[in-house]
Amino acid sequence: MSEELFEAATGDGPPVPQEGSDRATEVRKAFAGLTQIRRLTGTAPAAWELNQMVRAVALALEAAGMSPSAVGADGTRVATGYRVRPGDRPGMVCVDWLGPAGSGAAQEEEQRLGECAEALGAASWEALLYRGPRRRRFLEVEPAPARP
Repeated sequence: MSEELFEAATGDGPPVPQEGSDRATEVRKAFAGLTQIRRLTGTAPAAWELNQMVRAVALALEAAGMSPSAVGADGTRVATGYRVRPGDRPGMVCVDWLGPAGSGAAQEEEQRLGECAEALGAASWEALLYRGPRRRRFLEVEPAPARP
């Protein structure tokens, strides 16, 4: 019997199971493991997070209760939520708020990205809100500066 590997929802995959699934438990366990690694190494974010920033930021958002976006089998967006993607430069990722056409995601993105930034700040990430092409907002996320 093979176990399926847990993968944080980045917002570019299929919809994550919700009701009646073990997803919430899996997310809690994964984030608790990450918290333990941080505690043992004395670093936040930990080295694994810095090497896997898209996954680490997605895990922090999902653990904070934020909803990921999702795409269907045909590649069209089927759920409104965050999407974590690689940034334009090393050591940085971006978070967008996306949804299906006509979902109103663009109208709620500033508020929802603000909520994402708050959740990421609590998880030792620094997130700054920017306006990009077509005036759509996004977050640039980097490790928070070390505190003395």
